[in-house]
Amino acid sequence: MAPLKSLEKEYPLIDSNFQSFCASHAIFSVQDFLLHDIDALIALADNHCASQTLKQGIDQLLSIIDARHPPLLNGLQLLEDVQRNKHVLSTGCEGIDALLGGGLREGQLTELVGSSASGKTQACLLSASTVAKHKSSVIYLDTGNSFSPHRIARFVGQSSGYDSENQADHMLKKVLDRIICHSVFHIYQMLDVLHQLKINLRSEIVKSNQHVRLLIVDSISSLITPILGGSSPQGHALMISAGYLLKKLAHEHNIAVLASGRAASSTMFL
Repeated sequence: MAPLKSLEKEYPLIDSNFQSFCASHAIFSVQDFLLHDIDALIALADNHCASQTLKQGIDQLLSIIDARHPPLLNGLQLLEDVQRNKHVLSTGCEGIDALLGGGLREGQLTELVGSSASGKTQACLLSASTVAKHKSSVIYLDTGNSFSPHRIARFVGQSSGYDSENQADHMLKKVLDRIICHSVFHIYQMLDVLHQLKINLRSEIVKSNQHVRLLIVDSISSLITPILGGSSPQGHALMISAGYLLKKLAHEHNIAVLASGRAASSTMFL
C-alpha cells in the first residue's frame, strides 16, 4: 500500500510531523498502520505535545482506508446501483453504440481496439464531441498528436438544428471549451496526469464548472507497447498500474473511460 509520504500533498493532516510520529513507531506506509494496534497508537498520541493534531491524522488515515475499501454489495444492490447511477454516453455512432449496448457506460473502462488507420481516433474524437455537446466535460489524453480541433468542428458542423452559421460557431466554441486535452508521450507522464486528475476530481476542481463524464486515452498502446517490448517485469507492472488507475477513476468518480489501442495489445486491461 501507499507510503505515508505520498499522501501528504492530498491530505494535509498527514504532514511531516505526523509521519515522524508514525516513523518512531515503525509505521511508514498504510499497510504498516493497519498492522499496528490503533488503540495503542491513539494512547501514544495522547502523551504527545501535539496530541490533537496527531489523533486527527489517525482519523484521516482510517477514513482513507474506509474510502478505499467500500462495503460489499449483494446482487440486488449492484443492480440498483447500475440502474440509478451507471448511465450510458452515446459515442455519436449508432453502430458502436449498438455494440456497446447503448454507449459508453459510466463507471467502467471500455477498450476500443483495431489495426492502424481503422478509425479509433475518429471514434474517440466523435465521442468527445458528442459528450461535450451535452454540456459535460471531457478529459482527452493525446499520446500521438492526433487530437484535431478541425475534426471536432466537422462533427459539430454535421449536427442539424442550427439556425445560422453564428449559432454553429457558438456551439463549436462551447464544445471545444469542454474538452480538456493533455498531451502525454510516455507512461510515467500519463500516470502523473491521472494522479493529478484523481486529486482534482476529489476536490471538484475542473475547467469551467462542468461535470467530467468521460476520460479518453488515445492511444494507450503507444505508451504501453514500448515498455512491453522486452517483456520486462517493470513493463507489466506499469501496465497493471495504468489499468488499475483508469478503472479506479471510472468507478470512484462514476465517469466513462475510453482507451484506444492496437490489435496487438488488445484487452490489456480487461
